[in-house]
Amino acid sequence: MSASVLIVEDHSSIREPLAALLRLKGHVVLEAEDGKDALAQLKMFPNPGLILLDLMMPVMDGWTFLDRKSRDPAIARIPVVILSAVSNLHPPRQTPDIVATVEKPIDMVALLANVDKYCNAGFRRAASF
Repeated sequence: MSASVLIVEDHSSIREPLAALLRLKGHVVLEAEDGKDALAQLKMFPNPGLILLDLMMPVMDGWTFLDRKSRDPAIARIPVVILSAVSNLHPPRQTPDIVATVEKPIDMVALLANVDKYCNAGFRRAASF
């Protein structure tokens, strides 16, 4: 069993197939439609191995979510992979939890490589205690 993944994406046409694929790969998947929903999910399930984050969402966008996440020590260090339609996106340096950016349309090979790298590594560390 791999660590869990939180997908924060407002478009169900992206979020739901991605969640299904990750579940097929053995991951526990949590889903949120926007940053506000994601923060609520993280209060109930505070330790996903990775967050897959869209930036442009209603209610609370990805940048606001990252700011609020960084202020909460319980969730601040969870690695984040940005999912963005913006090509050549360069996140600000003050967001060290962003470990990768995957452009939309999503390159599934690149995305799964990041999920394997960060989720499974975190799961192995947690399992060794």
